[in-house]
Amino acid sequence: MSDDGRYYLGGEGAHRGFFGGRVSRERTIGIGATVIVTMFFTPAFGAWVVVAGLVVIVAIFLLTMNTHRGSILERRRRRQRWKARRLAGTDRFIPYDAGRWDMLTDALDRTRKTRDKAEKRARADWQRELLAMRAVPDGADGMGWLQSARGVPGIAWHGPSGEEPYLSVAFALGGQLRGLESASTVRSAADAFSRFLANRAPEGSLLRVLQPLTRVLPADSALQEWWLMNNLDETAPAEAMRSYEEVLIKTGQGAMVQRHYLVGRWPITPQFVAAARKHGPDRDGWRALMAVEIEAVVRGLSEARMGTVEPLTARGVTAVIRHMQNPSRPVDYMAGLTPMDLGEPSHDEFSAHVVDSTDPETGQPVQWWHRTAAIHAEDMAVAERTPLWLVDALVGRELDIVRTLSFQIELVPAAEAKQAAKGDVVKDMADQLSETSNGKVGNDETSTRVTAALRRRADLSAGSHHHGANWIGFVTVTAPNKEELARASRRLAEVCETNLGIERLDWLDSYQSAASGTAWPIARGLERRKASFSAAAMNVLAGRGEKEAIA
Repeated sequence: MSDDGRYYLGGEGAHRGFFGGRVSRERTIGIGATVIVTMFFTPAFGAWVVVAGLVVIVAIFLLTMNTHRGSILERRRRRQRWKARRLAGTDRFIPYDAGRWDMLTDALDRTRKTRDKAEKRARADWQRELLAMRAVPDGADGMGWLQSARGVPGIAWHGPSGEEPYLSVAFALGGQLRGLESASTVRSAADAFSRFLANRAPEGSLLRVLQPLTRVLPADSALQEWWLMNNLDETAPAEAMRSYEEVLIKTGQGAMVQRHYLVGRWPITPQFVAAARKHGPDRDGWRALMAVEIEAVVRGLSEARMGTVEPLTARGVTAVIRHMQNPSRPVDYMAGLTPMDLGEPSHDEFSAHVVDSTDPETGQPVQWWHRTAAIHAEDMAVAERTPLWLVDALVGRELDIVRTLSFQIELVPAAEAKQAAKGDVVKDMADQLSETSNGKVGNDETSTRVTAALRRRADLSAGSHHHGANWIGFVTVTAPNKEELARASRRLAEVCETNLGIERLDWLDSYQSAASGTAWPIARGLERRKASFSAAAMNVLAGRGEKEAIA
């Protein structure tokens, strides 16, 4: 970061591989396997094998070449995924109902040997309904609760398929800034949050991922109306009452407000289990340890000037998730909810997650269309940015659409980040030297990587108290119909490219229902980094801590 609070962000999303630069895993494996096979069979079959190997390598290169619409291989994979989901019936979601489930299974048993055509068609419908009926929606797959009582922070327990289990807690924030603030205030606020992150990055910290999340939704005049009902002078003229009503209507037209949250993610590692054992047996120890962790996060966020910090209860988290699926529900509306009422009836289109539900106030049916995109570091232009670089996406007048912006930040200890940065500098400078030898003009992309790697190494210098980070962003746009969703998607892409320097949004099509969960307050969607061999060895040597130690 420079002295005036500006910094560079974007251009690279991973450390260098064996071939240097950013090469997809498919290309690396495909070309490597082709080279090995070619070398093995060339002595037996001659030069034709070499020619065939070169053709295969060119084909692999073309299939994995990244474009503004992704690679050919990625598009093929999406089409196959969508076809498989439709055949399996998992493109629909119906909240689990025990009575309905038993009724359908009984009906299938009764008509197992039927020859009646109408009953056969009914059996097919019943089977599809059973496939669609699940306890939780795709975006919260494998989610349960460690602590879900009323009046206490909700601790979600996650076991997604193929991922490390973890606990998460959501916090509602008042926000750092109010209206117009000076540049020094903005910078000090950013520094305060940076210190909050840095204090939780060392190896001994149990909190490893943080998810800042902002929900942008139309203004709600319910609080003003409630105030008016309790403070209205009974002798006030009717004209004055109508005038105040007109003010509320006009000020609410086109206005959008923000609700801020931060979610913490605690992986359930041997280190976590050993630490919990010092607080009590079994799950009681887990809850006691999490109470300490939650208190520390609240204290840290308060010191980071995040305004009012309140851990959400399990029902509070559920209410937010249900609101994000069905914006007709107020974000704080918890009446009749239990912590496991996480899903609204829905189905998927190729490019949308479509929720079919009701307005709790009127009881009328409503439909909401959602589309989610990922923001990768490598898809961002490398440019100077201020702490307010996302303002146009959060409060910009160009976007009058309901949306959620979520970033997942994995904290990387300084020692490991420093080692990776050093290796990247060596590889990138070697690539640059090779390209510029004999008076050649170097590649702009290589020069950018060298600049970024040198800057990152300088930021991690001894005594800087900086740590590394692995991050990804997600944005979900919401509209009442397909046409409005298409318009919202185009407008968001234009604002991102023109104002934010995000050159490409990676729309997560073919699995939009699962992608919606990346913008929910449950810390989903980040692919955890793989620790280096030296870091993994150091963690093994460090052990789980002394049993006799107090903490």
